[in-house]
Amino acid sequence: MKTLHYSLKPYIAAGLLLAGFSTMSAQDYLVNSLKNNQSANSKDAFKFTEVINIENTPVKNQGSSGTCWSYSANSFLESEMIRMGKQPVEISQIYTARNAYIEKGKNYVKMHGAITLGDGGALHDVINMYRKYGAVPQSVYTGLNYGTANNKFAEMAAMGEGVLAAAVKNPNGELSPNWIKAYTAVIDTYLGTVPESFDYKGKKYTPQTFAKEVVGINPDDYVEISSLKEHPYYTKFVLMVPDNWSLDQVYNVKMNELTDIIDAALKKGYSVAWAGDVSEKGFSWKNGVAYVPAKPFADMTAEEKEGLFAGPKAELEITEEMRQAAFDNYTTTDDHGMHIVGLTKDQNGKEYYIIKNSWGATNDYKGYMYMTKNFVKYKTTAILLNKGGLTKDMAKKLDIKS
Repeated sequence: MKTLHYSLKPYIAAGLLLAGFSTMSAQDYLVNSLKNNQSANSKDAFKFTEVINIENTPVKNQGSSGTCWSYSANSFLESEMIRMGKQPVEISQIYTARNAYIEKGKNYVKMHGAITLGDGGALHDVINMYRKYGAVPQSVYTGLNYGTANNKFAEMAAMGEGVLAAAVKNPNGELSPNWIKAYTAVIDTYLGTVPESFDYKGKKYTPQTFAKEVVGINPDDYVEISSLKEHPYYTKFVLMVPDNWSLDQVYNVKMNELTDIIDAALKKGYSVAWAGDVSEKGFSWKNGVAYVPAKPFADMTAEEKEGLFAGPKAELEITEEMRQAAFDNYTTTDDHGMHIVGLTKDQNGKEYYIIKNSWGATNDYKGYMYMTKNFVKYKTTAILLNKGGLTKDMAKKLDIKS
């Protein structure tokens, strides 16, 4: 899901040019690089005390696929089920992704190929696909249709891109309606055909009735919010990132209001889906911590680099100008989605968000990590939450009716 920066970026960009974006997502490349480039274990150097911890479902593993957006936002919906007093069910992340791939393919052809392909997506895609296609449980649609234990999408993406490229090339001189059948067949060959109906706990459902009767969320209750200085505050704008293939609009708030909104939602019992940049040197999956070092990495001594995660450190103070500049110069891009499920404090009293990831329970905190508010202010591309989590004042500013 993105162009990366710091020392990883030139190598990753070259790799993507060689492999093709749709055959290896930037997020896959990022995950592999981060797993191989971590500092020493720092768990003992941070002492976290939970302030808020919203109930959530077990950590998942997205495998070799750029589907973090689906895993994070569906995890968010599962927590919404818990909040509403429902028994949570693991929603099929790949059913959501499969439907998004179909819609993305349609847009790609309509735009004559001038729009992003690949596994990537946005948080709002989960809501949009839920609204149009409903939902199914993971047990009904795993997406593992050819013997793999985990998602592995590169071959499927390459095959699908070939079909779409042929359609855009239009060798007949007039596009037939059959290209969509051919493209859908590729997707379903790899991920599995969607069942028209299925049994769940002794009752028969369609995807639409399952969404309505079991999951039970109202897609109109969810809002997506970002913050960019170049747009008027408290209005909506199209978030210009490659994975916003549907050109959806988001609400614009001031930078500091991003964390105010998250804090208010958590205090009211609402979790928040998060999208942003995780290729920073201050982001460590293995160590389970993300912060913004006060000193640029290039200016650090070898000892300072080695001790990046050896306990809490001073952070750079973030401004709206810095945030906008990072977005403009590609040092903040939309490379990952995760789920904010709580708030904690370190031994110095600094607050961090508790973040649920979808890379398996492979790090020091068994699939979770801790992200500072400064990191969120600097590196967030968008957040998704139930409008019920907004304060009355913020809902009024955004003209969002309850």
